[in-house]
Amino acid sequence: MRIVTLMENTTKSESIRAEHGLSLYIETQNHRLLSDCGCTDAFLENARTLGVDLQPVDSVFLSHGHYDHSGGILPFTEINPTAAIYMQEKALLPYYHKTETEDRYIGIDPAISQLTQLNVLNGDIVIDEELALFTNVTGRELWPKGNLELKKKVGDNYVQDEFDHEQYLVITEENKKVLISGCAHNGILNILEHYYSLYGSYPDAVISGFHMKKKSGYTNEDIATIKETAERLSKLPTKFFTGHCTGEEPYEMMKEIMGEKLHYIYSGSKITL
Repeated sequence: MRIVTLMENTTKSESIRAEHGLSLYIETQNHRLLSDCGCTDAFLENARTLGVDLQPVDSVFLSHGHYDHSGGILPFTEINPTAAIYMQEKALLPYYHKTETEDRYIGIDPAISQLTQLNVLNGDIVIDEELALFTNVTGRELWPKGNLELKKKVGDNYVQDEFDHEQYLVITEENKKVLISGCAHNGILNILEHYYSLYGSYPDAVISGFHMKKKSGYTNEDIATIKETAERLSKLPTKFFTGHCTGEEPYEMMKEIMGEKLHYIYSGSKITL
């Protein structure tokens, strides 16, 4: 399995663009996939620079209904109008970043809902022997506190986003299972426990943001949560690849605990599993 990070918040090359967003290109034995499409069409430029041909892509998976994962979907359909696009029905609802000083729409472009190749889901689905999606993660252990500023608009009111629009891609190839999550808004530990309830084991590898990034300093509570998460992940038989909403400072704290079990992805990075 070959995975290329087409977009992430950071880059190590002047020729590869970075933006606040995430997009992964994945090659399996039977499929060419995209998991998320970044914030804009910049991931298409990176794909060209990296020599990744997106015309053979057969499936696109949207991890959740936020702009920084869906912004490139419409530009992608201009070069590939046939790839099946999978998202949860609730990803189409209006989501906002709401604070005392900010009221900003962060949902997807409504035009996406009109795409003929769109597959709107309501729960789990097994696509074939390689690909499956699950949702309905309800656990709240070490739930990311940054979620508290993320709302869903219902009429004229803002209510807490419970992230029931978040879905997780499971790729099975030979004897390996890989779990792909966008931001793990539901908490990576809760997601993994739900995965275990479905599969009876933990995945061989996980690629996911951990939603720990903050604009300003980390409190003692934040640091304790980051370190406890790392301690618990380090005990699992799983290799982790993270970036985007994890944040570089939380990553360094986790790396100190997890060592070679944790790696950072960036625009242009490549993984072979």
